[in-house]
Amino acid sequence: MPIPVLYCRDPLNPRRVDEHFAQEAQEVRACGGVVGLVDHDALLQGDAEQAVAQVPAGLGSAWYRGWMIPGDRYPALAEALSRRGTPLLVAPEQYRAAHELPGWYPKFVDITPASVWRPTEPGEVLAAEDLAVLAEPLAPGPGIVKDYVKSRKHEWEQACFVPELADAAGLARIVRRFVELQEEFLAGGIVLRSFEEFSKPESVATEARVWWLDGEPRLVTPHPDDPFERGPVPDLGQIVSAVRSLGCRFVTTDVALRSDGMWRVVEVGDGQVSDLPPSSRGELAALLVGP
Repeated sequence: MPIPVLYCRDPLNPRRVDEHFAQEAQEVRACGGVVGLVDHDALLQGDAEQAVAQVPAGLGSAWYRGWMIPGDRYPALAEALSRRGTPLLVAPEQYRAAHELPGWYPKFVDITPASVWRPTEPGEVLAAEDLAVLAEPLAPGPGIVKDYVKSRKHEWEQACFVPELADAAGLARIVRRFVELQEEFLAGGIVLRSFEEFSKPESVATEARVWWLDGEPRLVTPHPDDPFERGPVPDLGQIVSAVRSLGCRFVTTDVALRSDGMWRVVEVGDGQVSDLPPSSRGELAALLVGP
């Protein structure tokens, strides 16, 4: 039987899939799959029962595909769906392990930039001296600021890239701006990562997104931010064991070729909340629905 897929509903038209995922949902239906609707806004507001009210009872085990869900909200969604006879195929502990850097980093430590982190609340600004202590384990040089889930790479100079991690005042300025821009959406805490130089064909850093199902690489797509939609073909030799040791059902890894020729994992994510280029929607839909 085809596996059901639950998408976020359109806030302006609750009977339809959110516009961002509508084409993918059409592809799922074309593959013979069943589509259900989740109210993402209700879930974020703490009403999991309302969030799943439109999901038909007894659909069976299903994937979620939609906007990111905070790690502390996902268990409520999973529980509410289980009570309706539609358990999620990704358990809450698996979701958090793949979605948040502290969960996946220990398994990828040898193939991803060195990182340190500290839990913080949204709006909490760490003092310069606390950030200096946090950065001490990292080698001097440039770095990146992000939270457990996302960076603000589109505000590269003001809220992402740190020219020198050992410059406490400069680091504090970047972190402060990052916290301001993330507002209530800051996830988990502050992460500092060593900066690594990746190859830049035609002045654009090229990454590939690899989609893993039960430890196997099932789909390779360009990164959604790649304007050329022609991601590289990565060597997954060292990455396979890291993904399998993570023990998560549905995982994405963003990989890039470092300037010294080494393939590196830039980011790990849960496949349910990872974006993809429009040209790959049909392939992903076939993967989700299954044989």
